[in-house]
Amino acid sequence: MDYKDLQPLASIHPDAKIGKDVKIGPFVTIDANVEIGDGTIIDSNATIHWGARIGKNCHIHSGAVVSDIPQDLKFKGEETLTIIGDNTSIREFVTVHRGTASKGKTVIGSNCLIMAYCHVAHDCHLGDHIIMSNCVQLAGEVIVDDWAIIGGGSLVHQFTKIGKHVMLQGGSQVNKDIPPYIMAGRTPITYEGVNSVGLRRRGFSEEQINRILGLYRMLYMSQMNVTKAIEKIEAEAEPTAERDEIVAFVKGSDRGIVRMAK
Repeated sequence: MDYKDLQPLASIHPDAKIGKDVKIGPFVTIDANVEIGDGTIIDSNATIHWGARIGKNCHIHSGAVVSDIPQDLKFKGEETLTIIGDNTSIREFVTVHRGTASKGKTVIGSNCLIMAYCHVAHDCHLGDHIIMSNCVQLAGEVIVDDWAIIGGGSLVHQFTKIGKHVMLQGGSQVNKDIPPYIMAGRTPITYEGVNSVGLRRRGFSEEQINRILGLYRMLYMSQMNVTKAIEKIEAEAEPTAERDEIVAFVKGSDRGIVRMAK
């Protein structure tokens, strides 16, 4: 039997590619040029627009809107995508907009949880295992690396980068880049220490965590400017994956990194 016969109250474009064992609720709208992977669930009243690529075993909850056109006045109708990885949950009334000519796609990785009322704007790139609590708002071209957790109600400025394993306090106003492995919060946003609890949960050893603590002491407590501190880290700190991640992130920061509270 054709899958469309199983959803008499849903509107599914005949050109949409629907995988095996996909469950589609009533009043769902699925546009042309959409691909949905095996085992995914699309709950009632969700809307999947042109250009969506949704992975396997995802769950798109009621009222969510995926791959609508960007809220960007520079957008001229170019053919762009929204890509969502496997096993990701998009909760109620989340909005995810597709890319523009700038990047060509908006990406949310695998095994992510995007809670209710969040917004992921055009050309954002989210890694894997990310949690965004309720009402987080990401402006255009934000990058969020793997395992980051963003507290509810946070506002993230366009072009900002959030590093791996970051824990961001709820209600944060993020206008600077947040380096990997740290906690950040307060207003204005500041460095609040290393995310030791989160790192232990992710399997980091005490030795690794202590090395990361040492690196951030050099970066934030040495009374040097950021450039000199990074030069010191490269010259004196033992080369490790964590050291290289921090150094590469700071060197690649266009907006500048969050600073320590005075």
